[in-house]
Amino acid sequence: MKQLTSHEGLHCANCGAAMQGEFCHECGQSIHGVLKPMHHMVEETVETVLHIDGRIVHTLPPLLLKPGFLTLEYFAGRRVRYIAPFRLMFVLCLLSFFVFHLAIDQVADKLPANGHPLVSVDSSAIEAATSPAEVRKALQDELDGLQRARDTGVLPPNVLEQARVGEQELRQAANQRLAALGAAPMSAASLAASPAAATVKPASDAKPRDAKRKASGGTSEPIRIAWLPDVANARLTALARQFQKNWHTFKRGDPAASAEAKQRMINGVFSALPPTMFVMIPVFAILLKLFYVFRRRLYMEHLIVALHSHAFMFLSLLLITLAGMLSTWLRPHAAWTGYALGWLQAALILWIPTYLLIMQKRVYHQGWPMTLLKFWFVGWCYFWLLTLVLMVAAVLGMAR
Repeated sequence: MKQLTSHEGLHCANCGAAMQGEFCHECGQSIHGVLKPMHHMVEETVETVLHIDGRIVHTLPPLLLKPGFLTLEYFAGRRVRYIAPFRLMFVLCLLSFFVFHLAIDQVADKLPANGHPLVSVDSSAIEAATSPAEVRKALQDELDGLQRARDTGVLPPNVLEQARVGEQELRQAANQRLAALGAAPMSAASLAASPAAATVKPASDAKPRDAKRKASGGTSEPIRIAWLPDVANARLTALARQFQKNWHTFKRGDPAASAEAKQRMINGVFSALPPTMFVMIPVFAILLKLFYVFRRRLYMEHLIVALHSHAFMFLSLLLITLAGMLSTWLRPHAAWTGYALGWLQAALILWIPTYLLIMQKRVYHQGWPMTLLKFWFVGWCYFWLLTLVLMVAAVLGMAR
């Protein structure tokens, strides 16, 4: 009664209703004004953050360790102390893909430009040879390996130049070893013979390669699908040409352009993944509705199950990725941490299907045989749908 009497005679500044507490029962506006000292704003901010943190503490551990617990709590009406299903899934989706993107960038940075490994030569066999015949045989083996790489016809000019320099280094190492063994070194003509040939072969293929390069640079035939409108066909044609341009730049461009195209395609793929998953969540709920049609549950109930299931999978993906990144960082300093984190990743991967199966059993209250059967069919259908949609999303992302 004390709180009620303290607001007697006060009216809401927004709608004019008589106030019965700190918030208007008509429009919800607070009785407190926004113009207040700075320390009051800091106090409210801290209170809000602590409240959110409290909900995180109550939400994330059961989400990871108690299959179906949050869903059953939500169905029972106990929702205030937990983060809402959509918000939980949304935040974990963005966070997991962001961290996974960072991990992919670390791996991609280790890949050389143009998608080809840099040509390296190994002169250890030449240096370990004990006779001139072994030196010449080791040299010939290395030269044959370089020639096979050239014969693939896919090496860009900068890698061909590395192959030419590497071949010259091998011949010089062979001459040094021959001199150490007291044998006559190879002539200067033989030293220059193969590098010259290495530059002639790409030149002979210059014309057809230029034609391929021109064709892959965006001059493909327009896409025509009879049952699609012209606007859709034009959009598909533009995407196909942009995809060809990005891929051509990545495979054939100079190192700077190739690295830029590679990063552009990776960023495009990851920008397409969150919207794709938002589409797949209601699809997963439809599958649950179809397989549990006789349980007489509303579609919204299946959607809550789908949201919590995907939130758990995103949380697992986040933890697996963080464990992998941490393992990569700690392994050079403490090898045992790499093995421990590897076991943790394996346990999380195995926990995902186990968790989803137990969750399905607890939420829908069916026997184990029927639960296993429906879990298998739902998982099989969803896996192939998800694979198809992710492939389309990847292609569209690489076409940006």
